[in-house]
Amino acid sequence: MKCEKCGFENKTKSKFCTKCGHSLIENQPESTTAKSNNSKYVIVALIIVIIMLAGVIGYFALNSGVTQSNDNPQTSTDSNDVESADSSDEGESAKTTSVSSSKSKSKEWVSIGSYSGSGSGTKTINVPKGKIKVELSAFPIKNYATNHLYVSGTNGQSGGVDWGSTSAVETRSDSFTYTSNSEEEFTIDYYETVSWEVKFYRYQ
Repeated sequence: MKCEKCGFENKTKSKFCTKCGHSLIENQPESTTAKSNNSKYVIVALIIVIIMLAGVIGYFALNSGVTQSNDNPQTSTDSNDVESADSSDEGESAKTTSVSSSKSKSKEWVSIGSYSGSGSGTKTINVPKGKIKVELSAFPIKNYATNHLYVSGTNGQSGGVDWGSTSAVETRSDSFTYTSNSEEEFTIDYYETVSWEVKFYRYQ
């Protein structure tokens, strides 16, 4: 570096003239100052880029959190739907079990009417539809050959007991069954009896 005052050639990095002591700082190449300024600009630019990146990362992090919170209620709802479906299935299973139990229950003959009396006469009764069984029995007055107990219906079903002149004086019984889809009318006809009884049962 050349001294402006005395013209002596000094080393490039010298700050003062070796010969006269004049300051050489003002004479440094402008390129060094420019490089220094450029370095400052680069540092500022890097800081700005870092700040922008931090902002972008923060933005995506917040959006990701909101998306997850929105997804959770849907998952909860789906879970509730599954639980409701399970409850519904359990309800249907209970109904099926109840129906199966009802079907598996064995049927039996259930009494729907019992009639009795003595002497002679007739009696008319109505019998509901279904599978019906009729049981009858009677004991006659002695020394009569026309003693009887007859039960007959409008559907043609009938049964009864009677005694002849040489029959033993004793209780006699009879029974019959039928199935009808409608209500039937039955007549009980009894003559010269000490006692008689007619019972109706339905299979259910």
